[in-house]
Amino acid sequence: MRVNPNITESNGKTRIYPINHTLAPDELADLAEREHVSVEHLVDAIARGTIIVPRNRHRKPIPPVAIGAGMSTKINANLGTSALASDVKEELHKLHVAQLMGADTVMDLSTGGDLYAIRQEILDASRLPVGTVPVYETGHRMLGRKGGFTAAPASLFLEVVQEQAEQGVDYMTIHCGVTRKSMEVFERTSRITGIVSRGGAMMMSWMQANNAENPYYEHFDELTDILAEHAVTYSLGDGLRPGCIADASDQAQFAELFIIGELTQRAWEKGVQVMVEGPGHIPLDQIEMNVQLEKRICHGAPFYVLGPLVTDIAPGYDHITGAMGGVIAAAAGADLLCYVTPSEHLALPDARDVHEGVVAFKIAAHAADLVKGIPGAREWDDRMARARKAFKWDQQLKLAIDSVRAREYRERDKVPFSYEGCTMCGEFCAMRELARRRHREEAAERNKNKPATKRAAS
Repeated sequence: MRVNPNITESNGKTRIYPINHTLAPDELADLAEREHVSVEHLVDAIARGTIIVPRNRHRKPIPPVAIGAGMSTKINANLGTSALASDVKEELHKLHVAQLMGADTVMDLSTGGDLYAIRQEILDASRLPVGTVPVYETGHRMLGRKGGFTAAPASLFLEVVQEQAEQGVDYMTIHCGVTRKSMEVFERTSRITGIVSRGGAMMMSWMQANNAENPYYEHFDELTDILAEHAVTYSLGDGLRPGCIADASDQAQFAELFIIGELTQRAWEKGVQVMVEGPGHIPLDQIEMNVQLEKRICHGAPFYVLGPLVTDIAPGYDHITGAMGGVIAAAAGADLLCYVTPSEHLALPDARDVHEGVVAFKIAAHAADLVKGIPGAREWDDRMARARKAFKWDQQLKLAIDSVRAREYRERDKVPFSYEGCTMCGEFCAMRELARRRHREEAAERNKNKPATKRAAS
């Protein structure tokens, strides 16, 4: 469906764009009901670019997912092989875990094995929107060839995008903002970690080796036409994102962001949905500023953040450092949180890592939705509180964000579910004492209201 454009609103501040999406009227109605908004609001926000619903027109039917302003905060789980570990069965298992634990989108970041076949299996198995980073496949195709990746012709970058769009990929991370102009700014910085984005580093290497502009940027209109034809959503990549706390919020990061802001409007004008990727390592006191800046520079486009991680000292626990940053970012207006797993910076995640990462970021997303006042968020907490007060253990476990983990802990000490308390407080359970007091008061009130019985005559 294409939303017809209205060039300017009466206030002159916002525009309606000819955004191309694949939602049928009944799907719009179901999605609006799920997000507790009107169909009119949803259609209007999609046309303004503040909400996206990424779904390729070639995908098998999958439930639509709305990402953006006023929607519940969504989370993404990254999957994919590497050159050192290529097992599609393991990736499909991780996909199953991510879906089971509540991920809203997934990305196939594979760099090892038969990338087309792996991607097809993930597309076939996923009931979620699937994203990719096409430059990884461009690099993979050049392995073993003379000159390697930097010898790739500019046409190959677009050719890979075309093939992935035809295959059914729903959204693509494209590193368009790593340009000659932003690289000039980067060269003047004194970063500790330099460039940590794989895609960003690859584009920098190609540009320097060929003394040429980024082909994604130079041929952006042609690239956008490809995405428009197949209803693919842009995820404009942050190739110059900071890789440590010391590098956060520097001139190189923001130089790229300004370029992405310009490209966002160019994509909208051609009917393509856009979200913007954001930084990965940001101290707590800079997160809100980063979110607000992205929203302003990129005209309200949905913001997709990696974490962000709020400290660099916790390898093995970066799902925690990332979730800490994620809840602040989402509360400030970020729309999609890319999970971080415990194996971040250390190894390719396994299924257990995926489980831990998804749960941590689902918690962060929900906590932010409470702050944002997303309809339905508070009701979940209230149901849990009432079940907890009434010692309804089965209901508490069903409401838990990770019911399996909660049940394991509750059953570990073999205390029957009929027991009003747990092994933490035991006989000193505060809620049980209040409940007993309430029961005594209720019993006394009942006895007080009973009619007096006559004594039998002696």
